[in-house]
Amino acid sequence: MLTPYLTKKFTSTPEYGEMTLVYSLIPFLNTVVLFGFETAYFRYVQMKKHETEVFNTLTSSLILSTFVITLLMILTRAQVAHFIGVDAHPEYIVFSALIIACDALSAIPFVKLRFEGRPRKFAFIRIGGILINIAVVYFFLSLCPMLRRKHPDSIFLLIYSAGFGVGYVLLANLAQAFFQVVALGKELLQFRWHFNVPLWKEIVIYSLPLTIAGFAGMVNETADRIMLKWWGPYSTVEDQVYHVGVYGACYKLSILITLFVQAFRMGAEPFFFRQSTTENAPATYARVTKFFVITICLMFLTVSLYLNIWKYFIQDKRMWSGLRVVPILLFANMFLGIYINLSIWYKLSRKTSPGAYITLVGAAITLVINYVFIPRYSYMACAWATFLCYGSMMLMSFLWGQRQYPIPYATKKLTAYLLIVAALYLVHHELTGVWKNEWFSLGLATVFTLGFALFILRIEKKEFQKLPYLGKLIDRLT
Repeated sequence: MLTPYLTKKFTSTPEYGEMTLVYSLIPFLNTVVLFGFETAYFRYVQMKKHETEVFNTLTSSLILSTFVITLLMILTRAQVAHFIGVDAHPEYIVFSALIIACDALSAIPFVKLRFEGRPRKFAFIRIGGILINIAVVYFFLSLCPMLRRKHPDSIFLLIYSAGFGVGYVLLANLAQAFFQVVALGKELLQFRWHFNVPLWKEIVIYSLPLTIAGFAGMVNETADRIMLKWWGPYSTVEDQVYHVGVYGACYKLSILITLFVQAFRMGAEPFFFRQSTTENAPATYARVTKFFVITICLMFLTVSLYLNIWKYFIQDKRMWSGLRVVPILLFANMFLGIYINLSIWYKLSRKTSPGAYITLVGAAITLVINYVFIPRYSYMACAWATFLCYGSMMLMSFLWGQRQYPIPYATKKLTAYLLIVAALYLVHHELTGVWKNEWFSLGLATVFTLGFALFILRIEKKEFQKLPYLGKLIDRLT
């Protein structure tokens, strides 16, 4: 939501790139702090006798690890700032440490809400935090500069510094994270300082591979920005950081699929664990995956074919030079979403090491491709590395999982859907390249998108008719 606003505020400056670099660091450290405990909570809380024990033990562990990591980040802020390429702003690392601390404190209460099936409170707190974030960013980046011009004696200017820039974005994020901790007060007050050592050891053994997988996953997800800063083929540091911002902004245009994958994971993880005890669990997983793939295929067409509209979310027109990475990243995130579906086979077992192996292979692919090709191809190398990484992880998880926990996925049909939307994009791209007319581009995009939707409705009519509301609508239409 803030991408149009921030790309306008930081137009033609390296500040958006600096922000992108900082937000490449935070997920790494979040993964270390959380240590795979979110998934572990779902796995162990199903044993009702352990429900309170699991909550208290995991929260106690997170408080201790968060304190240590936050303190280390603050003490080594100058070194960390140098490592990610924001040497002049060690204060960004302090803000990041405090954000991570608040996120860690709210992690298990949020997981508890998900497991208990309380999406309204979960959504209220998340959306409330987002609104606070936006309000704080707008206050410091728009209202305060206006007050400075028109009312230089305003009391609000006592907390404003014109050159702080990205620091206010991080401050807004910290306000959001702090609000979430306060809003989860009822859940946090249920916490009692109790550390069940045997249970903690068992959970750590289960979570360690997930942590390795999570850390390697962050290499796949965000390390390319840092590597682009290190190895990008640009003559000055400012130009390198600016192009990191170009890539980061264009990456945001894959947001529809990214958001859907994230929202799906939030709801699907507890659902999959509950279904694991039923006889028809494999069939249920296969059906969910089918609907998931259909949805992300439609989302791919909605973004990639209408990119001439979506690009206006990036207000700095110089950044439009990076739009060619968007379809590649969209497909990469589709692979990631499918991988999340497929990964249920090892999360249900106590042997979560396959997840670590698969993600480490993905991380190796990311690092090698970026190291070899960034100096020549800049952020295009980052995009293709992400595509090949997630595609490899998806294939490995499918092949390995089908041997360990067979699930009757409609593999041929789903593969065909993915190939069809890829073909539609390529045809659209070639035809609009020959005739560069905006109305022709939009009309062709609409024909292709609606045509694919009708094709899916025809092929999957029986499946859709089983759905509570959509089934009745399809019956009326057909």
